[in-house]
Amino acid sequence: MTTGLSEKAKVKEEYELEGLNCSNCALKIENKVKELDGLEEVELNFATSTLKLVAPETEIASMEHKLQSISDRIEPGVKVKKRGDESPEKDSAASKFSFIWAKKEIFIGAIIFALIMLFTKTNLFAVQLPTPVVIISFLTAYILIGWPVLKAAFFNIGQGQIFDENFLMVIATFGAFAIQEYPEAVAVMLFYMIGELFQERAVNSSRRSIKELMDIKADYANLFVAGQTKQVKPEDLEIDDLIIIKAGEKVPVDGEVISGNSALETSALTGESIPRDVEPGSAVLSGMINLNSLLKVKVKRPYKDSTVKKILDLVENASSKKANTEKFITKFARYYTPAVVAAAAAVSVLPPVFGLGTFSTWFYRALIFLVVSCPCALVVSIPLGFFGGIGLASRNGILIKGGNYLEALNSVTGVVFDKTGTLTEGNFAVREIKSLSQYSQAELLSLAAEVEQFSNHPIATSILEKSQKYQKHDPESNYQEISGGGIKAILAGREILAGNERLMKNNNIKFEKVDQPGTVVYLAENGSYLGYILISDKLKADAEQAISGLKKLGLSNIAMLTGDNKNAAHQIAEQLGLDSYYANLLPDQKVAKVEELLANSQGKLAFVGDGINDAPVLARSDLGIAMGGLGSDAAIEAADIVLMTDEPNKLVTALEIAAETKKLIWQNIVMALGIKAIVMILSILGMASMWLAVFADVGVALLAVFNVMRILKR
Repeated sequence: MTTGLSEKAKVKEEYELEGLNCSNCALKIENKVKELDGLEEVELNFATSTLKLVAPETEIASMEHKLQSISDRIEPGVKVKKRGDESPEKDSAASKFSFIWAKKEIFIGAIIFALIMLFTKTNLFAVQLPTPVVIISFLTAYILIGWPVLKAAFFNIGQGQIFDENFLMVIATFGAFAIQEYPEAVAVMLFYMIGELFQERAVNSSRRSIKELMDIKADYANLFVAGQTKQVKPEDLEIDDLIIIKAGEKVPVDGEVISGNSALETSALTGESIPRDVEPGSAVLSGMINLNSLLKVKVKRPYKDSTVKKILDLVENASSKKANTEKFITKFARYYTPAVVAAAAAVSVLPPVFGLGTFSTWFYRALIFLVVSCPCALVVSIPLGFFGGIGLASRNGILIKGGNYLEALNSVTGVVFDKTGTLTEGNFAVREIKSLSQYSQAELLSLAAEVEQFSNHPIATSILEKSQKYQKHDPESNYQEISGGGIKAILAGREILAGNERLMKNNNIKFEKVDQPGTVVYLAENGSYLGYILISDKLKADAEQAISGLKKLGLSNIAMLTGDNKNAAHQIAEQLGLDSYYANLLPDQKVAKVEELLANSQGKLAFVGDGINDAPVLARSDLGIAMGGLGSDAAIEAADIVLMTDEPNKLVTALEIAAETKKLIWQNIVMALGIKAIVMILSILGMASMWLAVFADVGVALLAVFNVMRILKR
C-alpha cells in the first residue's frame, strides 16, 4: 500500500461501530477496510466495537461514509461514527436486531403465528380455514419476523458473501416451506430472532461490564484561571495549568499537589483499597479519586501522556495481539461453515440415492444440520473472554499487553526474579562501617559519600542519607562509574575507589574479603585499602507470600538473578525458599544466564524485574514482567506485563486470572462444539427437530456469552 505522502499528511482516527455483535462480520469488515487505498494500521477491536486506522488527511472527511458503506454491505444496521462524538446512549445500539423492531414486526408476526396455530392445531374454533389462507398467513408471519435475516442474506449473496448465519437460516426455513413444514419454518425463525435479541443484549452487557472495569478516566477537569474555575475536557489541559479537584472527583491528569491535604483512592490503578495520603509536593496520577478535601494541583503531563491514557491504550490495544486460541477459532470458523454446508448437501442426497429413505425425510434432516452449524458461540465469546480477563487484570493493578501474553501465562513453568527492587524493597541502609586505616568510621563514611554523590544507585543513596556531612564537588569532577564494579574518582589529587570486590581486584588492591549477608562497598585511596561499608536491603512484605503462591500453583523452577554478592543472594534465597540463585552478575551475564535457563526450560520462562535496568533480560525472556510502579514509563514500555503496585504477589494474581480465563474459554469451546456435534448426529438419526437446532445455535451462543461474563464478576 503506497501513497507517496509524508507522515505529516497522515492522521490517526478512531471510529465506533454501534450494533456490531457478530465477530465473523467484524473480521469481514476489517478485511474490506484494509483494501481501501492509502490506509495503514487498520485494526478492528470487536470487544470494544472500535476501528482504528491511519489515513491520508485528505481522505478523513469521506472516511466515515466509506466505512458506513462497507458496514452496510456486510452487517446492515451497524452505525459508524467517529469515536468521541456525542450521542445519546442506547441500551441496545442501532442494529438489525434492535428492540424497536422486536416490539413491532416480530411482535405482530408472533401474534399472527399464534392465531393461525390456534385455528389449525386446536378445536377452539369451529372454522376450517382454506389452505391458501393458512399458507398466506404463515408466509406473512414469516416475513414480518424474519425480514432482517432475509434482507441481510440476499444482500450478502449479491456481494458474493454466501456462507453466513443469515444464509443458513434462509436455506433452512425455505426448505421447511418446500416440504410443507410451515409451522416449523416460522417457529424456527421466531426463536432464532428471539435468541439473537437476547444474544445481542448479552454481548452489549458484557461490553458494558468491560467498559465499567476501565471507567477510570475523568469526564471533566476544573481549570483554575484568575481566581475562577471552569469545566474543560482533560484533553484541553496543558502543562503548568492549575486545576481544582473536589472531594469525590477523579484526578483528570498527572500532576503535583500545590495546596491541600487529602486521601486518594488508587484502586482503579492498583487494585488496592488502602487510600494514599497526599500533601503539597505529592505527585497525583490520573484515575485516582479524591476522597476528602479540596486539592489544587499543577498539571505535569498533558492527558495524552498521562497514566490513565496509557493504561486505557494498553488495555484497548491488547486485543490486537490475539492469543493462539483466538487465531485458531477465527481460522476454524472460516472453513467450518462451508464444510458443514457441503456435509448437509451430502446428508440430503446420498442416503436416498442408496435407498435409505425418502428425499423429503433426508432433506428435512439436512436442514436441521444447517441450522446447527453456525459457529457464533465460538467467534463471539472467545475474544470477549480474553478482553474480559485483561480488563479484570487491569483492575487488579496488572497491565497485560495482549491476549497472547494472557494465554502465555498458562504455559509458564519457571520464573526468574531480579533481587533489588523486585523481591526486596530497594531501600538500602548502612548496617556496618569498618575502617582499617587512619580514617575514623565517620570520616570513612564521609569519603564514601564524597565519591557517591553523583550516583543515583540505591546503594549510593543509602550512603548519602547516612552521612551527615561530606565535601561537595562540581559535577564536572573527574568521576567515572564502572559498570558492574563501582566508582572511580579523582578528588583533590587523590584516586578514590568505591565498589565491590571485582573493582578491588581489577585495580590490584589488597583487601580483606567480607563474608557477610548484604552488599559490601570496599574503599581504597591511591592504591591502599581503607575499609568497607556494609549495606543491606530488606524483603518486600509480600515476597514470601508470592513465592509460596507460585509453588502452590505448581511452578517448580523459581530462581533469582542479582549483581549482588553471593552471601547477600544466599540469605535472600534461603529465606524465600527459592530453587536456585545466581549472584555477582553483570547485565550481559544476566542475559546469558536467562538464555541458559531458557534452553533447559520445559515450558515458558518469565522474568520479573524493575523494567528499566533489566530491559535486555525482559526482552530476552519468553514473558517479560516489570515491577512498574505507578507512572513508570520505562517499565510500561519494556515489558509484556506490568505489575503496577511493585508487589511480586500480583504475579500470582495474574496467573490465577489467566487460568480462569483459559478455563472459561475452553468451557465455551467444548460446550459449543459438543452440543452442536450431538445435535448434528441426532439430526442425521432423525431424532432432532429444528427447535432443538435453534437452541444448539443461538442458545449455545447465549450460554457462552453468559459464561464469559462470569470472569467480570470475580
